[in-house]
Amino acid sequence: MRTEDLIEALAADGAPIRPPPRRLAAVAGAGALVALVLVLVWLRPRHDLMSAMLGGMFWMKALYTAALGLAGYLAIERLSRPAGGGRRGWLLGGAALVVFVAAGVVQAMRSPDIQAALHMLRGHSWHSCSVNILILGLPMLALGLVAVRGMAPTRPVAAGFATGLFAGGVAATVYGLHCPENTFTFVALWYSLGVLLLALIGAIAGRWALRW
Repeated sequence: MRTEDLIEALAADGAPIRPPPRRLAAVAGAGALVALVLVLVWLRPRHDLMSAMLGGMFWMKALYTAALGLAGYLAIERLSRPAGGGRRGWLLGGAALVVFVAAGVVQAMRSPDIQAALHMLRGHSWHSCSVNILILGLPMLALGLVAVRGMAPTRPVAAGFATGLFAGGVAATVYGLHCPENTFTFVALWYSLGVLLLALIGAIAGRWALRW
C-alpha cells in the first residue's frame, strides 16, 4: 500500500488517533523542568523575583509566552492526525503576537525621545535573550518531535513548526524567572524572536524527522 493510500484509509476510518493529552503534557512537563533547572543552575533567577511577581508586567510576559505555547499545542493536536490542520493554534498564536507587537509599538511611540524608545527596545539583555530562550527550549523541542513522530502527522513541516512553537512558549515562560526586562517593546521583539527561532528549527527538523 502506498503512503498516500494509507493516509486516506486512516482519515476515512476515523480511528481514535488523537494524540493522548498525557503524552503532550509529559513533554511540556519534562521540557519545563529542564528549562527550570537550566535557569536555576546556569542563568540564575532574577534577584528581585518575589517583588517582580507582584507587578503586572511579570504576568503579562508569562501570559503572552504561555499563549504562544498553547497555540503550538493546539496546532499539534490537529496536525498529529492524518489530514489535520492547525487553524485554531495559528489563529491564537497570530492574535497573541499581533496584540503584543501592537502594545510594544504604542509603548515605544509614547516614549519621550528616540533614546528612550531604543532603551525600551534593547533593554539590558537584547544580545542574549533570544539565544537563551532558544537554548532553554531545545530539549523540549527534541522530546516533542519524538512524541509527535509516534502519532500520525501528514504535514511534517507544519507539525514541526507547531512543536517548536509549543517548546518556545514553555521555554520563554520559564525564562521569565530570570529575565528582568519589563517593557512590551522588548518582549514583543526578543521573546518572540526566540520562540520563532525554535519554531523555525522545528519546521526544518520536522521535514525529515516527522516524515512517514
